[in-house]
Amino acid sequence: MAFTLPDLPYDYDALDRSIDARTMEIHHTKHHNTYVTKLNAAVDGTDHAGKPLEDLLTGVSALPTAVRNNGGGHYNHSMFWKMLSPNGGGAPTGAVADAITQAFGSFDTFRETFTNAALGRFGSGWAWLIHTPEGLKVTSTPNQDNPLMDVAEDRGKPVLGIDVWEHAYYLRYQNRRPDYVEAFWDVVNWDEVNRLLADAG
Repeated sequence: MAFTLPDLPYDYDALDRSIDARTMEIHHTKHHNTYVTKLNAAVDGTDHAGKPLEDLLTGVSALPTAVRNNGGGHYNHSMFWKMLSPNGGGAPTGAVADAITQAFGSFDTFRETFTNAALGRFGSGWAWLIHTPEGLKVTSTPNQDNPLMDVAEDRGKPVLGIDVWEHAYYLRYQNRRPDYVEAFWDVVNWDEVNRLLADAG
């Protein structure tokens, strides 16, 4: 079965207080859709066709670069859309709040650590909160890599991520990545983060 572009769980303008509608539309229909199209082309007619995306990514070092780049792009964005919500923001509750306090001491310390990872990623990439056997950890990856991949410096199951490619924020924020990252916290979908953490456990 071919990979498909998922629908967003909200309208393009739903996150406008943090991310403008035009950016959301271009990001989803152009950038993400291109990853899906190129991923399908990369696996078509190969032994990799029909494999679950996570299975491909965990062994990506043995696969063509096109699968790594476009498979990562598809996985990362499919997760990213769900990590955002017009009803999001604020401090986490539930299991993720407890896990963050255990790992970082406080939500404020975690938020600062995650923000620094996002701002410190040179060029394009992502910052992540990941579940590992040792607990939660903040990391970042270049390009469309993610912590599932066997090429990642820090491996684990992503439970929160932010896209810091310029196409994710440039129309509103231009080169002001710190403003975009600050605005991201107002739309984080902590319910989804809790769900991902439960699945990772």
